[in-house]
Amino acid sequence: MTAKSAGLPDIGPIVELFKNEVGYATPKVDIRTAVFDQDRILLVRERADGLWTLPGGWADIGESPSSAAVREVKEESGYEIVVRKLAAVYDRDKHGHPPMAYHVYKFFFIGEFCGGRAEPSLETSGVEFFGEDELPPLSMTRVTPTQLKHMFGHFRNPGWATSYD
Repeated sequence: MTAKSAGLPDIGPIVELFKNEVGYATPKVDIRTAVFDQDRILLVRERADGLWTLPGGWADIGESPSSAAVREVKEESGYEIVVRKLAAVYDRDKHGHPPMAYHVYKFFFIGEFCGGRAEPSLETSGVEFFGEDELPPLSMTRVTPTQLKHMFGHFRNPGWATSYD
């Protein structure tokens, strides 16, 4: 069914994708962190697609979500942060992202700078700050304009409760 809906004539790539997935199917966890400088948000340009996103990636086994947020921001941007707030937990499928083979929960944190400097990585080719009305082309597999707008809202309204599906 997956091969057919993806328009693939051969099911081989789909079999390869899922053959190592054993046991109970559970969601993957994607961590994203919004860090602000004045009223501008930190974004990184992904080498994989050349588009921009919040620093982030998959949480590792045995790693807390907030530790993953700190690690991902450092790895992808060069900046050191502390996590200040869990802003949102979303089911990826309910927020306008392109289809993906895995089910994903997205955790969005608000972070605050505590050191480091802008430094691209093996995964990123750019590290820049953008105002809400000057966002670059986004990597929609990772973050949507609506999600970024919501992060700006949390930044301007620190008392907002965590959003979730």
